[in-house]
Formats: sequence, structure tokens, C-alpha cells
Amino acid sequence: MAEAGPSGLTLEILFLAFIALIFLSMSIKIVKEYERAVIFRLGRLLGAKGPGIFFIIPFIDNFVKVDLRIVTADVPEQRIITKDNVTVGVDAVVYYKVMDPEKAVTVISNYHYAVLMLAQTTLRDILGQVELDDLLTKREEINKRLQEILDTLTDPWGIKVTAVTIKEVKLPESMLRAMAKQAEAERWRRARIIEAEGERQAAKIMAEAAEFYERHPAAMRLRELQTLVEIAKEKNLIVVTPHTTTPHGDIVAIAKGLSQLPEKG
Repeated sequence: MAEAGPSGLTLEILFLAFIALIFLSMSIKIVKEYERAVIFRLGRLLGAKGPGIFFIIPFIDNFVKVDLRIVTADVPEQRIITKDNVTVGVDAVVYYKVMDPEKAVTVISNYHYAVLMLAQTTLRDILGQVELDDLLTKREEINKRLQEILDTLTDPWGIKVTAVTIKEVKLPESMLRAMAKQAEAERWRRARIIEAEGERQAAKIMAEAAEFYERHPAAMRLRELQTLVEIAKEKNLIVVTPHTTTPHGDIVAIAKGLSQLPEKG
């Protein structure tokens, strides 16, 4: 019998080593710190592996890589009719992450798409139950309510909704004009109230000052003199005060009255 030569044995060893190297390279897998690998063997779930290095059986095992980081999903604008029959456009942002990789892979086929669609329907349902004023002023409460509902609905999928934020509320032009008129009317109302309150306080203070001057005539005279000093700063004015005209006026009036008396016979 012919024996294989050294060269044939070497080729066989090299071939087997090459096959083993390929098999080993196909068996070794690595996932990052923020990833998990959900492994299936002949279609049956084995569990989640990672982070780091792990081994699989080529052609028998397969795995699905799942990202555990928080995902930001932009919910497109939704046309919503509020409780008080106002049509608005609302867009939001949903923040979620995978808590259970096995459920995220086996319970639902595409959890990214499912979370996005669920966020859209929940947004329309919840905002349709609130009035426009609440939507504009109580946005934080609505965000928290949306987050709690979405978190409850996605929990069976192994998904945790960490936050929901309403990004923008778009109002029709007619509603914007009405709100602007309302705000303007409110500002005018406050201005008139402030003006009336100022007049009331000024009148009260002036009444108290009049009572004080009535009790103290000298103070009234001093105030009059101070006013004259202030007026005298304007050098193009001539001021005639009652105290300077009263004696002369009395004399003129008396003289005129005496001249009109009938002469006695």
C-alpha cells in the first residue's frame, strides 16, 4: 500500500486548521456594553448574552442584536380636535429604551415602529379629551400623563418609556387673532384699573392734605409761597396772586359804590 508523503499530510493539516479557524471565527461574537445578543438555537430561545465576548454554534445558532440605549422618536404632527372643538396641530418627542431584550425580540416584531405608532394614537386620544387652555398651560401634566400611559402599554414588550414631550402646538390663524385680541383687551383692562386706583389714592391723599391745610392756614400760605418760587423760575411769566389784588380791588369796589349812591337833598 502506498503511504501518504509528508507533503500530503501537511496539506491535510493545513486544510483542517483552515476549517477550524473559519469555524472558530464564526463562533466568536462580541457585543458592546450597551448591546445584548438574543440567541436562538434551532429556532428556540436560549437567552440574552453580553456585553463582551460569547460563542455560538455556526449554522445552528443565530442571534439578534438589541440596543439598550435610550432612543429618541420624533412623533410627526397630528391634527387633533380638542374637547372644546378647536383643531390644532401637535407634534411630540418620545424617549424610550429596551429593558428586556428577550421580550423586545420575541413579543413584538418591530418595537421601534410599534412604539411610534402607539405614541401617535395615544397622543390623539389624550389630547382630544383636554381643552385648548389646558393644552397650552398644563403641558407638563399632559406630558406626564402620556408617559405613564405609554409606559404601561409598552411594558409587556420589555420597553420602558422614560419621557414624552409635546414639542409644539400649532393653532389656526383665526384662533391666534382671537387670542391676541383677548390679550390686548386684558392689558387695557389692567391699565384702566391701575389708572383708576392711582386716581383714588391721589384723591385720598389730596383730601387729607386739604384737611391739614384747613387746620393749619400757615402751612397753606407756605405751600403757596413755595409754588410761587417754582413758578418764578420761568422768567417769561407774570403771576398775579389773590393776596396782592384783594386790597386794591376792595378799594376800587368801595370807591365805585360810593360814587353810585344817590345824593341827599
